[in-house]
Amino acid sequence: MSTVNYNFKPGNQSSKNALPVWRMIQFLFWLVGVCILICLIFFPPIGTLLLWNILIPIAPLLIVVALGVWRNICPLATTNLLPRHFGLSQKKRLSQTQSGKLNLIGVCALYLIVPLRHAIFNTNGPATAALIIIMAVIGFCAGLIYEWKSVWCSGLCPIHPVEKLYGGNVLFSVPNAHCKQCENCVIPCPDSTPNMHPSLTEKTIFHRISAMLIIGGFPGFIWGWFHVPDEVAATTIKSLLSVYKFPFIGFVVTLSAYLIINSLLTKEKRRLLTRIFAASAVSCYYWFRIPSLIGFGKFANDGLLINLKNVLPIWIPYLIVTMLTIFFFIFLVLRKENNFSWVIRPEYAVKKTS
Repeated sequence: MSTVNYNFKPGNQSSKNALPVWRMIQFLFWLVGVCILICLIFFPPIGTLLLWNILIPIAPLLIVVALGVWRNICPLATTNLLPRHFGLSQKKRLSQTQSGKLNLIGVCALYLIVPLRHAIFNTNGPATAALIIIMAVIGFCAGLIYEWKSVWCSGLCPIHPVEKLYGGNVLFSVPNAHCKQCENCVIPCPDSTPNMHPSLTEKTIFHRISAMLIIGGFPGFIWGWFHVPDEVAATTIKSLLSVYKFPFIGFVVTLSAYLIINSLLTKEKRRLLTRIFAASAVSCYYWFRIPSLIGFGKFANDGLLINLKNVLPIWIPYLIVTMLTIFFFIFLVLRKENNFSWVIRPEYAVKKTS
């Protein structure tokens, strides 16, 4: 009778040596996440400041330069993978179609949730905490049933589409601090595929739609998002819906431009177009976000970390964002692709039948 067993090759020794350090960092960042969550509930002004005006503004730059670091330490990812680490997961696998549907849901969630920051989450700590708890519960439950990162970290997570858009040419790879062996739970694996970008996962119609929506629509969506003020008293349907107007106008404009240009290019040139749109999106984010952090924003105190408007000359923040824009276009567009993945793939689980 044939029996199935799994033979695991020994992992890279340097990665194994680094694992205890990564575990400690993961735990510390998980505690930071819990502290922010507690602040959001019991000390909302502090919690919203820590999350929206400190952590989130750092994230895009980290994703561009060293996405593997974020993938290793994200508190929601750690929560999602707890069942797998403790041997509680059923380790079920997704089909390509199921994976594509999850990717599309993740993109739609991103576009639906982010505008609600203006209506609810930027100014309501408990509501933001509830959102985080819901995502953590979904991630944890997904980890109980499905293999490794296949459902949450590589599918449903609203941040994952942005990771694939921005993380196409990271500066370096880091050891995988979650997966002990590669089970091919997602093909291609976003963590371990060199120069990962949205179009590389176009396995089904759902993958193709997801790639189109995030590449083409995201730059305009970001532009529109920064032209909407925070609605402190968004208590009506009209005020809730108003936060979607400008983001989706921008979304339609840049998506239309992307579709037209993309249709005129050869397959080889389309990758360059993706990089241009990625650089445009992250540059647009910081073009508006940095001035608002230091008091030069479009809407008074929206997104304010520290008010330096009466301290710095007005040209300083715009010099900073201009330099950042140049950096992003050099880093993402002009720099040669280096064939790095976000993390170093662990040894494959080799399936043998005897």
